[in-house]
Amino acid sequence: MALWKKFFLAFFAVLIVGCGYKMVGKETHLPPGITSLAVPTFINQTFEPGIEVPFTHGFLREFIQDRRVKVVGRNEADSVLEGVIKSFQIYSVSYDRSGIALEYQATVVIDLTLRKKNGEILWMEKDLSDSRVYRTSYNILVSESNKAAAIQLLGRFMAERIRNRFFYNF
Repeated sequence: MALWKKFFLAFFAVLIVGCGYKMVGKETHLPPGITSLAVPTFINQTFEPGIEVPFTHGFLREFIQDRRVKVVGRNEADSVLEGVIKSFQIYSVSYDRSGIALEYQATVVIDLTLRKKNGEILWMEKDLSDSRVYRTSYNILVSESNKAAAIQLLGRFMAERIRNRFFYNF
C-alpha cells in the first residue's frame, strides 16, 4: 500500500475518533423528580367545535416522539400539562379582483399550565398565540379541509415550541 494511502487512513481514523462527536438531545432542565407527563384533553373555550382535538394530539405527539419524559395517564404522571384554548379567530387576508376572499388567517390563543402531581404549579404560559394562513375555495369542502389543516399545523407548531421550552428553557 502506498505511503500516502496509509497516511490518509491514519488521518481519517484520528479525525473520526477525535472529532468530538457526542450524543445530544437527551439533556433537560426539568426539576428533579419529573419523569412522566400527562396531557389531558385541552379545554375549548371557543366557538370552534372540536378544536381541542388537534391541539391535544399535537402536544401528545410531540412529547411521545421526544421520549425524554414518559407520557402516561393523569393518575400515573409526575406532572400534568393542562391547556385551555381561549380564542380562535379567522380573518380574510387576501381577495380576488371581485372582492371574494382567497386566503384566511386562523389565529389561536391558548393558556398552558404545568403542574406537579400534588397540584404545585411549575410554570404557566398565558396568551400563547400563533397564526396560519390557508387558502379558501368555492368548494366548501376544500375550504373546510384547508381550515382543518391550518388548525392541525397550529397545534403541532405550538406543541413544538412548548416542548422546546419544557426541556431547554424551564
